[in-house]
Amino acid sequence: MQGDLRTRELSTGLLAVIGPLRRALRRAGRQGVPGYPLPTSQADLLRVVRLQPGIGVGEAAQQLGVAANTVSTLVNQLVAAGFLARRRDPADGRAARLELTALANRRMALWRDQREQALGTAIDELSASERASLEGALPALHKILEVLERAT
Repeated sequence: MQGDLRTRELSTGLLAVIGPLRRALRRAGRQGVPGYPLPTSQADLLRVVRLQPGIGVGEAAQQLGVAANTVSTLVNQLVAAGFLARRRDPADGRAARLELTALANRRMALWRDQREQALGTAIDELSASERASLEGALPALHKILEVLERAT
């Protein structure tokens, strides 16, 4: 890792908050959602398919950074649960394209609403200067995400 002690301390501080924040938002997203909570790996695959309808298994595996057979297993589970539909690829009849079902779209919209509401409630508790600091940090956080995504 490059950087001085301040960079390392900032990295440590970000890591200390990012994981717990994500888990807290995930828990908030589950509140009020009927049915059992999905494992993180399944929810992650649904998010990839939501952002890229018609994505193939291999492409989804690349996006998630896992093996294609892992995604195949997740696809089978999500198809059985009624969250994913497999469509035959018109260009290659052996390949499948993935799409969310109406059930998955409804559930994901509810998850988003719950997470946004929880995060909005927490943001409302910030002082004006804390809120301004958070707003000011967003471009830097987006840049960090871009750099990390390019590196993987």
